[in-house]
Amino acid sequence: MNGAGALVRSLLASGVEVCFANPGTSEMHFVAALDAVPEMRAVLTLFEGVATGAADGYARMADRPAATLLHLGPGLGNGLANLHNARRAHTPVVNVIGDHATSHTKYDAPLESDIAAVAGSVSGWQRRSTSTAEVGADAAAAVAAARDGRIATLVLPADVSWDDGGEPVAAPPPAARASATPEAIRDAADALTSGEPCVLLVGGDATRAGGLAAAGRIASATGAKLLAETFPARIERGAGVVAVERLAYLTDMAVHQLAGTRHIVLAGARSPVAFFAYPGKPSDLVPEGGHVHTLAPQDGAAAEALEELADLVAPGIAPDLAPLARPAMPTGPLDVQSVSAVIGALLPEGAIVVDESVTSGFALPAATAGAPRHDWLTLTGGAIGFGLPAATGAAVACPDRPVWCLEADGSAMYTISALWTHAREGLDVTTIVFNNSAYAILRLELQQVGAAGFVVGDGARARSLLDLSRPDLDFVAIATGMGVPAVRVTTAEEMAAALRRAAAENGPHLVEAIIPPLVP
Repeated sequence: MNGAGALVRSLLASGVEVCFANPGTSEMHFVAALDAVPEMRAVLTLFEGVATGAADGYARMADRPAATLLHLGPGLGNGLANLHNARRAHTPVVNVIGDHATSHTKYDAPLESDIAAVAGSVSGWQRRSTSTAEVGADAAAAVAAARDGRIATLVLPADVSWDDGGEPVAAPPPAARASATPEAIRDAADALTSGEPCVLLVGGDATRAGGLAAAGRIASATGAKLLAETFPARIERGAGVVAVERLAYLTDMAVHQLAGTRHIVLAGARSPVAFFAYPGKPSDLVPEGGHVHTLAPQDGAAAEALEELADLVAPGIAPDLAPLARPAMPTGPLDVQSVSAVIGALLPEGAIVVDESVTSGFALPAATAGAPRHDWLTLTGGAIGFGLPAATGAAVACPDRPVWCLEADGSAMYTISALWTHAREGLDVTTIVFNNSAYAILRLELQQVGAAGFVVGDGARARSLLDLSRPDLDFVAIATGMGVPAVRVTTAEEMAAALRRAAAENGPHLVEAIIPPLVP
């Protein structure tokens, strides 16, 4: 068996069943090996950022690693933004990076690069296979590392791939995640029952229904304010689940949420910090004199720790679950409020929502809080171009569940080619593009960072860099050109009809919602 065959079979034996690929010459033996192993699903993407974002979305929903197949250093570089998001989400991803044959590297061919340096910015584990006999063990080690919530990158030289002598190796069963220590549980309990203002900040696996139920019990018994991290990797929401407010993205709002807090108990979340530095505003959001208590780290067994803590401080207390409550269906022209209300009124049970709506989605949390139970995936690392690829992976992971991708117009253009993969694979993804013809978030940030005061004259040159018109983007034309049925809507009635139509038909759809920007 050649090295590529040993690698593919080792991935499969280790529980990796999907590979999102954008291959090149150095990966052709891997491609041939995929053809010989039909149990491994290979999904072609037209851009490496779609492959890496799809692997992230898949693993968040499947709770097991996906693989990517990328072409040398430049291919890996094209995928870095969504690998950054995956790293921040602690998503298990295995990158397979083809490289030049070892005998060829000395010639400094045009695609020669320092792959290790590129990979090092996002990878928690990386290795270069140096012999065909080692490939199977290297692949198993990569999967084991990814299961720990790391990005694992395995570089496969072309000759190691094509040479014979490889043998499949299966990764050992995944290790249990670190449990909370008795001391950490006691410290958190003391803080929560101290009588001083407390915040219980949850992330990681604590944003699933079980962890939220335990957190809700604790909040009910102690009076602590329950918050989720600003951008959770995956949060279960809706009727029958404990509702939780997220820590605000805007610094002033987050400061208000945390004002007066004396104790912050972290369960799978980081200590809160501002997303950016702003003149005259704090970077560390822990109030002065406040104390931080780590119950469970981001990659720890946070839900389990919360259950132990709840049994200690809230025995016999039942969680307060969100009731089923949809907003009334709005009418008339779309705006940021009505577009969210339509989504809240129609979101199907069991949906997976991939959210990259940015400013246009500010009303979504309230509008969907009482919708039927669903999962929500967010932009953990802030690198845009996440939504369409992550929706791709989520739909592959959960083919029996509807996926709604809530996408801003500017960020959609980063990875718009994901629509082609939606069509090719027949994925049940309904993409709603909020088209406001602007980078509205950057208009807001121009004010937040104090740069608006430095704009000269009428600011036309600065404004032009935050404007997405001249020409206007036509997402209907783009989508239909890639095989996805699409429609443009301007009213709540039109949007509701389009979403109902998409729900009644198999396969992907796109709804382009024309709305005014939140920030003029």
